[in-house]
Amino acid sequence: MEILQKLRSRTVIFTHDLCMVPIAWLGAYWLRFNLAAIPPYHWHSALRWLPWVVLLQAVLFRLFGLYRGVWRFASIPDLILIGKASGLGMVGIALAAFLYDRLEGVPRSVLPLYAVLLLLLLAGPRIIYRMWKDRGSPLGNARRALIVGAGCAGEMLVRDLLRERDAEFLPIAFVDDDPLKRGREIHGLRVRADCDRIPRLVKRLDVEVILIAAPSAREKDMRRIVEICESCGVPFLTLPSVQEVLSGRITRSLRDVSIEDLLGRDPVKLDREAMAGYFRGKRVLVTGGGGSIGAQLCRQIAGFPVERLIVFEQCEFNLYRVEVELRRSHPDLPFIPVLGDVTDGKAVERVLQRHVPDVIFHAAAYKHVPLLQDQVRAAVRNNVLGTRILAEAAAASGVGEFVLISTDKAVNPTNVMGATKRAAEMLVQCMGEERGMRCVTVRFGNVLDSAGSVVPLFREQIRAGGPVTVTHTDITRYFMTIPEACQLIMQAAAVGKGGEVFVLDMGEPVRLSYLAEQMIRLSGKRPGVDIRIDYIGLRSGEKMHEELFHEQERLTPTPHNKLLLAQSRCLNRDWLEQTLAGLVAACDDFDEARIEANLRELVPEFDPVGAEQVRQNDDEKCACLEMEGRV
Repeated sequence: MEILQKLRSRTVIFTHDLCMVPIAWLGAYWLRFNLAAIPPYHWHSALRWLPWVVLLQAVLFRLFGLYRGVWRFASIPDLILIGKASGLGMVGIALAAFLYDRLEGVPRSVLPLYAVLLLLLLAGPRIIYRMWKDRGSPLGNARRALIVGAGCAGEMLVRDLLRERDAEFLPIAFVDDDPLKRGREIHGLRVRADCDRIPRLVKRLDVEVILIAAPSAREKDMRRIVEICESCGVPFLTLPSVQEVLSGRITRSLRDVSIEDLLGRDPVKLDREAMAGYFRGKRVLVTGGGGSIGAQLCRQIAGFPVERLIVFEQCEFNLYRVEVELRRSHPDLPFIPVLGDVTDGKAVERVLQRHVPDVIFHAAAYKHVPLLQDQVRAAVRNNVLGTRILAEAAAASGVGEFVLISTDKAVNPTNVMGATKRAAEMLVQCMGEERGMRCVTVRFGNVLDSAGSVVPLFREQIRAGGPVTVTHTDITRYFMTIPEACQLIMQAAAVGKGGEVFVLDMGEPVRLSYLAEQMIRLSGKRPGVDIRIDYIGLRSGEKMHEELFHEQERLTPTPHNKLLLAQSRCLNRDWLEQTLAGLVAACDDFDEARIEANLRELVPEFDPVGAEQVRQNDDEKCACLEMEGRV
């Protein structure tokens, strides 16, 4: 039935176009003789040539596919095709008439008149039909919308809203910071002013909602726009980014502004062809593949032509969840889920010998800072000894590449988690130098919405009505989104030659107090009024400000502007092996004091005492602020 309907529609369009040919041909003669009666000789000549003209144009129409056009969406490309068919028809008629009787029967001025008339008769109905379909007649309850951004995204948004008869929003004006656009009109709507004038325009134009059409705006610009919109007292929505649309995470054209919009940065631009070449035909193993970073890595790797993807995960539910998702989204992907622990040497050896991966992304780690402060043995076994077991087994099995995912907390660590990750970095560096395996370390800061991060905690506290707990008014952290982090991890793996520590460009650090305030505002509440913010002091092992590289690590740029290369520090391999042996013995004896002592020996910059002093000073400051009524 649907096929018949399509054929019927094409037949109607084709018939319409053919009917326009005799009108244009005879009309050209009529115009040639100044709208007067056509002389009999030329009238008979026109009728004699008419069947051949119709036949020629029918062939050209089918050749250019005009009958396939959908009038509802007629556009410039359709008009260009019509122009080509009309112009080529004029040339064909002129050539045939010249060969037949040297253009004796066809006045020369008829030919261009015919081409112009045919163009108007074919294009006119299409344009009129589209205008009629696009003429918006919004419902009376459509909300008056101010559009922020008069670029391509804003134009497309307004065009879609105006042609929808039951649109929820009625666009009434644009604002844009580009002075060259000010005063101009797009689809009949004027660009009124810059973004600073939004509050004034909201009152003057009775705006009921603000639509932010700036999907590629940088985080500083987005923060400024959101802060202006928040002061207006009306709801605001934003268009998703291209990455969100392509990833399928967004299913509608507009959504609420999220914290990722305010903390994200310029979109990461990957060389997809180069990445496809890097992954093509490779067997890839991801440890911790059910966690936040590991699962996203699996999602993105699955989009490349890998030979197989092996996911090694300790948590049964996380592994099940990733398996279901990837089998649904990539049914042809050779996917191998393995339930296991990186500290289980026999299990690790079996997996590597059985599947022989070409590259390993090691994302399995314990990451929660305060929790691990009192779980030193567990942290060391998983983050240090587990990495050692995996790296040694990888080298023994002939794995060519090993990518360790590290953290900014490994730089001058003040907590157990950071110290264990620094120890893992050192171990992987030595393993690569010793065994010839290409080992790369990628270091970055906090990841938005990752398991155990502050964003889900704040969101849960806001949902419960508060209070939102922040450790300190001035504490800062680096943030990036999970997809961005994973894309850069893969980029580092592709460009690394071995032994490097890549540091991801995290942009500017963000105050957690600002993060809490913005999340409260985005939820429709007022910080300090609807939801209280409590400053509870630094927890054990926490820093005020994180660092991305050590003072002895010289940063150099890479071909990718989001990746920096930190030159690795020299290590004594014999000393490292001896210290690790002491660490293993202390873990076997469950001697946590000795474990921590060995960890300090292994990572000399590990300074938990200094961190504790900072925490005590911070507690005293918070107490003073509370007495003064400032918290």
